[in-house]
Amino acid sequence: MLDDVIEQGIPVLSMYAFSTENWKRPDTEVTALWGLMEEFFGKYLEVCLEKGVRIRCSGAINRIPPGPSGVLKRAMQATQDQTTLTANFCINYGSRAEIVRACNHLVKNRTGGWFKRLKGALKPVTEAELESELYTAGLGDVDLLVRPGGEYRISNFLLWQCAYAELYFTEVYWPDFDSIELNRALEWFQSRQRRFGGIQEES
Repeated sequence: MLDDVIEQGIPVLSMYAFSTENWKRPDTEVTALWGLMEEFFGKYLEVCLEKGVRIRCSGAINRIPPGPSGVLKRAMQATQDQTTLTANFCINYGSRAEIVRACNHLVKNRTGGWFKRLKGALKPVTEAELESELYTAGLGDVDLLVRPGGEYRISNFLLWQCAYAELYFTEVYWPDFDSIELNRALEWFQSRQRRFGGIQEES
């Protein structure tokens, strides 16, 4: 499907690869997921370089096993100058944890330490400042969120970034989400009237 995304001119594709809640799964399943991830990044790095794909990661990758963490970091470094498509893999990611992390970074940067919260020392935080501390800083907001597998929930995924996203739900499971399904989702998205809280102007 990578070729289809590039052909459509989509600049950023974010994929939920492993959530912070996935640690609750059986150990054998978690180990298998890390193995698949390590194999994927090792196998498709050259393909990404050929197609101009930049690999980014949103999530606490320093807390995952060294094998997949090392492969992922090498892939990000090798593709950092690619410009055709940014493939953002959300790994060991949870949106609530991301927002809390961003807030803590802002507090630490503004006070010079965790315990110097003097009265009047903190100024109001702007949306732009908080956004700059998110894992996805610089990637922009989500326009279209595709939720496969017949589920009707966001599952703690990019909550801040999806504030004005169009939500597309499909019964098709992710492994079967091919170019035909992608085109269906994009056609549906193009039929939407995006007002962002305003009023749609008549043409």
